[in-house]
Amino acid sequence: MNRGRSTQARARTAQRRAFRNWAGHVHAHPHTFSGPASAEELSGIVTAAAAAGDRLRVVGAGHSFTPVAAGDDVMVSLDGLSGIVAVDEAAGRVRFHAGTRLRDIPALLAPFGLALENQGDVNPQALAGAISTSTHGTGIGFTGFAGTVTGLSLMGPDGEVRELSAEAEPEIFDLARVSLGVLGVITEVELQCVPAFDLIAEEKVAGFDELLDGLTERMRGADHFEFYWFPHTDSVLTKTNTRVEPGQAGPGHLAEAGVRNRWLNLLDKEVVENGALRLAVELGAKVPAVVPSINRIAQSVVADRTYRAPGHDVFVTPRRVRFNEMEYALPFDSGPEAIREIRDVIEAKGWAISFPLEVRCAAADDVPLSTASGRETMYIAVHRFIKEDFAEYFRVVEEILCRHGGRPHWGKIHTRTASDLPELYPRFADFCDLRARLDPEAMFGNRFTDSLFGVTRR
Repeated sequence: MNRGRSTQARARTAQRRAFRNWAGHVHAHPHTFSGPASAEELSGIVTAAAAAGDRLRVVGAGHSFTPVAAGDDVMVSLDGLSGIVAVDEAAGRVRFHAGTRLRDIPALLAPFGLALENQGDVNPQALAGAISTSTHGTGIGFTGFAGTVTGLSLMGPDGEVRELSAEAEPEIFDLARVSLGVLGVITEVELQCVPAFDLIAEEKVAGFDELLDGLTERMRGADHFEFYWFPHTDSVLTKTNTRVEPGQAGPGHLAEAGVRNRWLNLLDKEVVENGALRLAVELGAKVPAVVPSINRIAQSVVADRTYRAPGHDVFVTPRRVRFNEMEYALPFDSGPEAIREIRDVIEAKGWAISFPLEVRCAAADDVPLSTASGRETMYIAVHRFIKEDFAEYFRVVEEILCRHGGRPHWGKIHTRTASDLPELYPRFADFCDLRARLDPEAMFGNRFTDSLFGVTRR
């Protein structure tokens, strides 16, 4: 191969490759799929696409349930741009290449005694994708990923990079922290990290109504709290995580909690949780009438347990059983009523729902397009096994969540468009104006993002 041939030529001859998201229902067939190994090579790909009038989308793990990453012309994976760029140990700020996968970050931070402040329950995503879709964990005292961003490097259609922070181009930085990839290609992300910590996890079964009656108080009283409710049952599985310094005893009744054997942890997560769930949902997909009985049996055999592990090991659970998901961010105090309405409609419709609802929370942040922007938030997520049709279930539940002022998770299934979003996001128009200014030809979008931001492309 001629080593001197241009980056543009390499981009043009990149292997044609079909794209399918993690859940399997989003497909794309771009004419070019590239994986640059440097920012310089990425710049060549971007400028070549702009010159050709092509649209370009960046993809990480493909873990979004919407078509947000799908591209018809050029798709780019940043897997070759991974790892730490720089560490400010005194400030606890760490700059990463944008393609760094969340699953790799704990090991990268370990030599510095640092950790991510919070995490969601899955970790295959690329860092840029996680912040761009407002990915979050749970804990009323903690924001989602975007709230911890302190700096960004953003490449525009001309292949040039802007360095953004609260001090450098602060207006663009403010709006770019959650951008769905339509402002340009994020090449580096700086995060505010924290000293490494352990979590003591308490998993307990509680009554459905009893929990909802005191849910907001329960969430405010814990570092991290979430629960799962299997429809057709009267109980929920709660998970309360308490933060402790490594080597420090837990408070009160948690003082004796010990680090759990990693093999027992693996057994529970891989065999008990994923294995049993797969058997249940496969049977439920074939014989829907047995779903209520399966869910009740599953809840009846769940045992309370308490264990301790490094934070990232407790936050993250492998997801081997594939599903489709919709999640909405509600004003915090609206959550319990909305959950009860979902329970009532499931029973009234006679649906057989095998996957649980997942309920989490987050602190308010100041990121304009964050799902928790300006308000404490309760997240309600519903799921359906990939072999089951989700359309009617999601449509009816979405109507309930929207009545309560819900904002859709940017990476999960929803039907909101540019006509719905301005009333949910006070600075939505500001973001659209910035998008038009930074990318006037809308090369960094696709048909899905066009529907969200009201883009009409020539």
